[in-house]
Amino acid sequence: MANVNQDRLKLYVLDNGTLKMDKNLMIANSNQATLDNPNAPNEMIEFPIYTVFIDHPEAKILFDTACNPNAMGKDGRWIEQTQKAFPYSASEECYLPNRLEQINVDPKEVDYVVASHLHLDHAGCLEYFTNAVVIVHDDELNGTMQTYARNQKEGAYIWADIDAWIKNDLTWKTIKSYEDNLEIVKGVKVLNFGSGHAWGMIGLEVETGELGTLILASDAIYTKESMESPIKPPGILYDSIGWARSVERIKRMAKEKDAQIWFGHDGDQFEGFRKSTEGYYE
Repeated sequence: MANVNQDRLKLYVLDNGTLKMDKNLMIANSNQATLDNPNAPNEMIEFPIYTVFIDHPEAKILFDTACNPNAMGKDGRWIEQTQKAFPYSASEECYLPNRLEQINVDPKEVDYVVASHLHLDHAGCLEYFTNAVVIVHDDELNGTMQTYARNQKEGAYIWADIDAWIKNDLTWKTIKSYEDNLEIVKGVKVLNFGSGHAWGMIGLEVETGELGTLILASDAIYTKESMESPIKPPGILYDSIGWARSVERIKRMAKEKDAQIWFGHDGDQFEGFRKSTEGYYE
């Protein structure tokens, strides 16, 4: 397996395929019907799914875990309705375990998995990380486990994924609503964005030598367009006021720290990333 760089962290961007969904779920009311256009057509858009692996001198850290390789198909984990509304497309090389293998990392070597939230495209592979501490917002884990207890099969929380987490006896560390800026290792902090897109969103602040400060926002901000004035909320939203508050906070942090914001699903931004197949950032 790979040796940890003893001098500085290495940050890998892992391409985990793409998802499609109605654009109104990405940008609410993006194609709204009017008197002049009463039958405004819906549009399916495609966007990237990616994860970030940080090889730090003190620990191996993974941010998000993409979709489960067994999501799609007749016997897939996602119900038919979900597969049709959010079709996942990826070659086998894009599956998270395979992407990690390509950079000589075994899931069992990962020390921390930071789950920004527990939706199907961000927490689908948590079950592989049986030796890691899984860091997630307390409200997010509570809400997700309630969907499991109520046997809810529809929606963005996948019952079969949750079942696998429980059966694999994962180790959880929850971030309470009053906790913030929690340092995992030197130069890597958990940011608490609170409720918004989901019950509880968290992100990462990462200090790099090459890129300066990064704010990994995940779906707290879907795309650059989402945060441009006036801010444009997504159609998938739990708390609209909390979402707006977190966007403004992230924008303020980025300005104060001269930081780059890495959005959850911005295709143009993702296109410009150096992918793990090409190298890494230091």
